[in-house]
Amino acid sequence: MLFLFASLPAQQEARARQEAALHQALTALATGDQDAIGQVYEHSRAAVYALALSLLKNRQDAEDILHDTYLQIFRVADRYDRQGRPLPWILTIARNQAKMLLRRRTYMETPVEELEFFEGEDPFLTAEDRIVLRAAMEQLEDDEREIIMLHAVAGLKHREIAAQLERPLATVISRYHRAIRKLKAIIEEA
Repeated sequence: MLFLFASLPAQQEARARQEAALHQALTALATGDQDAIGQVYEHSRAAVYALALSLLKNRQDAEDILHDTYLQIFRVADRYDRQGRPLPWILTIARNQAKMLLRRRTYMETPVEELEFFEGEDPFLTAEDRIVLRAAMEQLEDDEREIIMLHAVAGLKHREIAAQLERPLATVISRYHRAIRKLKAIIEEA
């Protein structure tokens, strides 16, 4: 369980490789390679789903946003800034899709215990770890849970999270650290 709190160089390298592959796939998609959308999806789906789920708190709506996000990416791939970072660009599209859904539809909240990530995303996370983590996440406030998911699952930096959530950087950092302290305390009790 300690891997959740440690900054492992291997994880950083994997994220860098994933971001490079995502950039390459988006560039290919922007130049007309329609098959590249599959690679874009594979390299970013967990982050898009986590963001949508943290905003909507409803699995079905999050899955709809996941689908709508990739349709929108396919439509606007030619607008991708090849000098920018691909994941924040994709997450901005997902966030906008979620905001539009919230404006159009009322929704039922999913209990926190039903929040789940794609299976098989983390080979280090056992079934017992998932139960403990799910219980710990349930005890966080909504904004803390959202920041943790964006940082831990999507791999965004604090300044990117602040931009995504339209909040001051200091607020994001303090809420992140408060949430981590809460999670550590809850996990140590378990």
